[in-house]
This record gives sequence, structure tokens and C-alpha cells, in this order.
Amino acid sequence: MKVLVTGGAGYIGSHTCVGLLEAGHEVFVIDNLSNGHEEAIKRIRDITNCDLGFMNADISDANSLNKIFNEFKPEAVVHFAGLKAVGESVVEPLKYYSVNVGGSINLLEAMDRAGCLNIVFSSSATVYGIPEYLPYDEKHPTCPVNPYGQTKLIIEKLIQDWVSVDINRRGTSLRYFNPVGAHPSGKIGEDPQGKPNNLMPFISQVASGRLDCLEIFGNDYETKDGTGSRDYIHVLDLANAHIKTLYCQSNLNQFEILNIGNGKGITVFELIKSFQRITGVTINYKLSPRRDGDLPVFWANSSEAIEKLTWQPEFDIDQMCLDTWNWQKNNPNGYNEKN
Repeated sequence: MKVLVTGGAGYIGSHTCVGLLEAGHEVFVIDNLSNGHEEAIKRIRDITNCDLGFMNADISDANSLNKIFNEFKPEAVVHFAGLKAVGESVVEPLKYYSVNVGGSINLLEAMDRAGCLNIVFSSSATVYGIPEYLPYDEKHPTCPVNPYGQTKLIIEKLIQDWVSVDINRRGTSLRYFNPVGAHPSGKIGEDPQGKPNNLMPFISQVASGRLDCLEIFGNDYETKDGTGSRDYIHVLDLANAHIKTLYCQSNLNQFEILNIGNGKGITVFELIKSFQRITGVTINYKLSPRRDGDLPVFWANSSEAIEKLTWQPEFDIDQMCLDTWNWQKNNPNGYNEKN
């Protein structure tokens, strides 16, 4: 299959490209490099010993999209491209609606013009909002608490309406929980711009000395050790879910929503302890009060994905920590340093 990957030079996108190429697919990436790295494209080629197309462009650029669809002629799109910082979305909501929603409309219009019928969308568990019950399943009410989550939900609805026009179209929205880890080669991984927003890269940068100390917000939650609990999934398991979706999409509902998580919560202290045990590195941390808007716990019910995709998460938290550290120690400054 010929697959266009938007945002394919980013964290999840790059690992998905590796999986697609190793499975024998042809891949073309469009990425404006706001969250991605051109070096990641080079390393994808190195890992797979396969070539892939790449254009440094934005999905809001209709001419660039038309060129790709006319020349590469993708049969399916895996859509990662978009802004993703929750805090920034609260401060600059219009930017997030313009880039994420506007860009997705432009992408669907380009698919229309080219007759491309299949899209897999990178959504998020943030669409659920404050849990009414746990674990989250796909029937849980959606009520995002920030503009980033709102954009994900709007794009889901756009895709749902888009596929409803033509019985041959298929759209699948994968709602992620907390992707962590890296490729076992240590050649590609998560390289956040500036200070990390997520826990695992923060821990690994403290371990490498890039950051001095991890700040833990709240140790008085009603969890086993008082710290917040999240559902972490290895990025390779997440990438594999996309590939399985492409294989199964013709047998899924015309528009399908699937949770992609491990199905259990890991607290902040549990993650730190696992990382320290696996790496032998002590993580310096300090305790601070809770942050407004942080949820105490959440985790996924991924039984629908397991059944419909014949997919199963394979990697445990120890492997997530090991692969994260392998990436970090080999790339202490991320893609900005040649290794």
C-alpha cells in the first residue's frame, strides 16, 4: 500500500514510518518540522534500509498536498500533523483551531480531489475530559477541558462526516493515552522542543543531566502512593496499532473510534522507581502542590482495539524505561547532536 504520513518526522509518526516500511509499504512524509526533525527521516532510512519520500511543507499548503497526491498517489493517509501542547493551546486557542482543524480540512479536501478513500487519525484520550467512570471506553462521554482536546474532537467529527458522503470511504480515529519509549536501536525517539511537557522525557533528561530536577505536582491524590496515575503505552505498540488499522480498515465500521492504551495505570513514583531500577540512575525530584486541571487517574479500556484489530500491547513499563534511556543516553541533545 502507498501511505502518506502527515507529521511523519515527529515522535509517533517516525516510529510508524519504520513499521510501515518494514511491513513492505511505500511511504511519503509531509512535515513542516515544527515538532519533527529532518534527521529523523534520515534515521528511518538507516533503520529500515528503505527509502521514503519527504517534503518539508505544511498541510495547510494546498499546492504541496496536490503535488504529493498527484505524484505519489497514496491509497491511505495516516494523519499525525498538528500542534500538541495542552498548555499552549489554553494560551493560544485560535492558533490551535487554525492549525489543527484548518489543516485537517485542507487534508480532507486534498483527499477528495485525489480520490483517496482511507484515513487513520491520531486522536487523543484528552477528548474524554474528566472521567465519569474508569476505565475510559469508547462510549464514555466526550467533554475536552482544553482547546487541544477540542480540536481533536472536532477533527474526529469532520472525518465522520467526510466518510458518510461515500460508502467506500473509511476513517478510523485512534485515541491514544500516554506514548513513551523509543525504537530499540536508539536512533529515533521523543525529542521535545524546549522543556518537556510529558513525564517520561522529563525523567530521562534529568537522568542524563540535561535537566536538574523533576518536579512532581501533587502527592496527595487518592492513589496507591499519592501521585497521579496514567496509562502508558510503548510507542512501538502504538505504531503497530496504526499498521493493524490499515490492514483491517475495510472490515471496520465506516467511521471507527478505538482506544489505544495498556489498560492499566502507572503512578509517577512507580515510573520513577522502574526507571531507576532499569537504568541504575538516580532521579532527583521535588514535590510541589497539585496543578489545576490535572486528573488524579485515568486509564484505557482497549478491548475494542484488541478484538477488532487483532492487536495487543506487547511492551511493559520496564521495556518503556529501557528504550527511553537507550535513546536519551545515545542522543543527549536529541536530534540536534550528531551521534
